[in-house]
Formats: sequence, C-alpha cells, structure tokens
Amino acid sequence: MAVCDKSYSCGVHPELQEVLLVVFLIMYLINLMGNVGMILLINCKPRLHTRMYFFLSHLSLLDISFSSSTTPKFFLSVLTGSRTISYRGNLTQFYFYVTFGTAEAFLLAAMAYDRYMATCNPFQYTLVMSQGLCLCLVASCYAAGDFNSIVHTVAMLHLSFCASHHLDHFYHEGPLLFVLSCSDTSISDVLMLIFVSYMVGTTSTATLLSYGLILAIVLQTCSPRTRHKAFSTCTLHLSVTLLFYGAIAFMYMWPGARRSIKLDKVASIFYTAVTPMLNSFVYSLRNKEVRAALSGLRRKALLMCHRHWGSF
Repeated sequence: MAVCDKSYSCGVHPELQEVLLVVFLIMYLINLMGNVGMILLINCKPRLHTRMYFFLSHLSLLDISFSSSTTPKFFLSVLTGSRTISYRGNLTQFYFYVTFGTAEAFLLAAMAYDRYMATCNPFQYTLVMSQGLCLCLVASCYAAGDFNSIVHTVAMLHLSFCASHHLDHFYHEGPLLFVLSCSDTSISDVLMLIFVSYMVGTTSTATLLSYGLILAIVLQTCSPRTRHKAFSTCTLHLSVTLLFYGAIAFMYMWPGARRSIKLDKVASIFYTAVTPMLNSFVYSLRNKEVRAALSGLRRKALLMCHRHWGSF
C-alpha cells in the first residue's frame, strides 16, 4: 500500500467557494443546534423519557456524528486552501463516515417499527417494546455500522494508490477512492455492492412496511382529521427517510461509469448534510410534546429574566 497524501477539490469556481462554504456552514449549524438541543431537551424533561424519544435522541446523536465525520474537514480545506488529507486521516474519516451512516440507516428502520407497534398494537406496545429490546435494537444499529465499516476499511488497506491522487469531490467516498487505486478493486466493489444492497434493501423495506401498515390502520379506524394528520406525518417521515436511502443507493449501487461527478456531489450533499438537518425538524420539532416542552422552557427562561431584571 502506497502511503500518500490525497487531494480533493470542490469542483467549483473559486468565486463560488465562499458561497458554498456559507451554505454548508448554515446547514451544519442548523444540524448541530437542532440535534444538540433535542438531546438536551430529552434528557432534561422527564415526560420525554419514553421509548420513542430514546430512539430520537440516538438519531440526533448519529446525525451530528455523521455530518461531523466529513463537514469540518471540508470547512478547514476551504478556509486554509489546503486540499490534502493524509492516508491515515483518509482511512479514519472513511471508517467513521461508514459507521455512522450505516447505523443511522438501521436506526431509521427501528424507529419505523417502534411507531408501528405503538400505533397498531398499543396494548402490547409496552410489553413488546421493553427497555431491554430498545437497548438491543440501538446497540445492534451501532454494531452493524461498526462491522460494515471494519469490513470496508480492511478491504481499503489492501489497495494501492500510486496513480493520480486528485479527487474532484467534497470528501473521499468509497466508490470514488476505488477509481484512484491502481490495484484490482473487484473484491472491494463486490463487497460494497453486497453490503449496501442488503442495508438499503432491508431497512427501506422495513420502513415502507411499517408506515404502510400504520396508514392502513389509521385509515380504517380514525376520524378524517386524524387520518389527514397521520397521512401528512407519515408522508413527511417517509420522504426524508427515502431521500436518505435513495441517495446512498445511487452513490454506492449505481455503476460508476454511468454516473456524473455533479450527480455524485448532489447525492452526497443530500445524505450527509440535508437529511441530518431535516431530521431534527421532521422527527422532533413537529412533535406536539416537543413543542410543549420547548414552550415550558421558554416560559421559565422569560420568568427568570423578569425576576432578574425586576430585582434591579
């Protein structure tokens, strides 16, 4: 294995790099503030110590971790003008990026199953979705991410990079790194296709089935107003989730020779920056209990400020 630095670029005109930096920074800050705030709110409010919010807190943690595995390096490269990353740095970024991305894909499916049990089997929900099962589901998501990442990172160690090390992308994606290698990447290609196909296939199918069954039950038993609200919520959840799965499938399952660099960049932005930013709004801030908890905190903060300033 040739230990070399690799360089990458944004592939945009220099005058547009500042605009791109601002856009990424805004999305990243919204992601951080929304998801960190959600984690703190869940931990501070006992009424949110439920199974659903247990999953949501881990989704927020994974959204932060997934975006942070690539975005800060991109900011640093634009600000300093340095477009290089060391071989060890590249492997480290790749490992954490795959770990958190895989874990989030499985966690979204686990959350869909949790909502299915709460809606379709409310009387058995607390019995089936016990605290132990919830812990096992979340631990399994992290374990799947770690296993998937180890397999591909080890496969990456057997590749040699002795040709051009320049990559026209925001960060180093697995399929794009294979293009730079002068080794035979057929084993790595097959491994990635098998693992990604299994991950996207099982998680997207479980998610679609869960929300489909939820909608079927709601349409049969609830009032028109409740049906409309449930349909709107499920549609929004499915749209963001399938956007995440679809972008990953396009990036890792579509033959590289048939893709364009621009489409690769768009897909990468969607599942590393856009969907983590949207998740805090779609799964959390639109929830009535979360809004009530935020209103309570706001009233307490205003009351404390009033007492503080009133004492002067």
